[in-house]
Amino acid sequence: MNWTKLGPLRFLGFAAAALFAATSAHAEECSNRGQLDALYCDENGDLVADAPSDPEKLANPDTLVFAYTPVEDPAIYEDIWQPFIDHLSEVTGKDVRFFAVQSNSAEVEAMRSGRLHIAGFSTGPTPFAVNLAGAVPFAIMGSEDGRFGYTLQLYTRKDSGIDSFEDLKGKRIAHTSPTSNSGNQAPRALFPKHGIVPGEDYEVVYSGSHDQSMLGVVAGDYDAAPVASEVVERMADRDLYDPSEVKIIFESKPFPTTSYAYAHNLDPDLKKKIEEAFLSFQLAGTALGEEFTGVDKFIPISYKEDWEVIRDIQKANGVKYTAENLK
Repeated sequence: MNWTKLGPLRFLGFAAAALFAATSAHAEECSNRGQLDALYCDENGDLVADAPSDPEKLANPDTLVFAYTPVEDPAIYEDIWQPFIDHLSEVTGKDVRFFAVQSNSAEVEAMRSGRLHIAGFSTGPTPFAVNLAGAVPFAIMGSEDGRFGYTLQLYTRKDSGIDSFEDLKGKRIAHTSPTSNSGNQAPRALFPKHGIVPGEDYEVVYSGSHDQSMLGVVAGDYDAAPVASEVVERMADRDLYDPSEVKIIFESKPFPTTSYAYAHNLDPDLKKKIEEAFLSFQLAGTALGEEFTGVDKFIPISYKEDWEVIRDIQKANGVKYTAENLK
C-alpha cells in the first residue's frame, strides 16, 4: 500500500473520541433523525441519513476511496477486489483506491470524517456505520434468484468432548468482537434460548476476527467459537484449516452478509453511477467470484427491511449505536 497516495487516510488511527466529540458543533437541523447521530437527518423515515439539503455540502471527489471489511490478510483482498475496482473506476469515471482497514472502528471513523466514500461493512457493524457515519447500504452479494445470507455456526474440535450447548458450561469460548453479529451479538441473543448464557455459563474471550476464532479452535486455544459460515467456508477453500478436525454443534437461520454502502453526502449522480457499477458487475469468472462462492452478482437491498433481524438482535442485547460501543 502506497500510503503517500492516500493522503488523509494516514491519520485513520486517531482516537474515536476526538472525531465524535466534534459532532454537536455540526448538528443538522431536522424534525426526524431516529437513532442517527446529530450530524444526520432522516426526514423520509427510511432509517438512513438523507443527503444534505445544502448543495454546497455534497461531495464529488476526483478520487474515490473504497474499503472492504477488516480481514485477516488485507493484502490478499486488495488483489481480489482489483477487477471490481477497475470496473467501478470505468463506470464512475473516477480514480478508485482500495484502502485496507484494520478495524471496524477505523472503517466507520473514515466514512464519518469524509475520508472513505464506499465500503463493505460487516453484518453487525453495519447499523453502527449507518447511525454514526451516515453510511447508506444499497447492495449485497447474492445469487441470480435474489437470495443472500449466511449463518452463525458454532464450531468445536471433534475431539473436544463438546456435543451440545450443555457441554459449553465452564468452557473458554471465542467470540470475535463486541459489534460482530454472528461472532457475538447473535450468540448472546440466541444461546440463552438453548439454556446457555454467554459470559455467565462460559467464559467469553474476544479473538478479534472470525479467522482468529476458527484458527484458535483448531489449535485448541479455545474450546469452541461462534463464527460466520461464509468466512469459514472461504478459509477452508484456502486450506487454512482441516475441516475433518472440527464439527458444528449449532447453526442459526440465515442473516444478511456484508453490506455495501456509500457516504450519504455524495453527489446524487455519483451515487447512481456507483450503484450502476455494483449492480452491473458479474462476479463469475473473477477472483472476487471465486473467493465468495455461492454468489453471482451484487443485488439491491433495503437497510430498513433487510437489517431488521440484526437490529432486533442488537436491541435484545441492549446495544446503543455509540462510538464507545463500536470500540
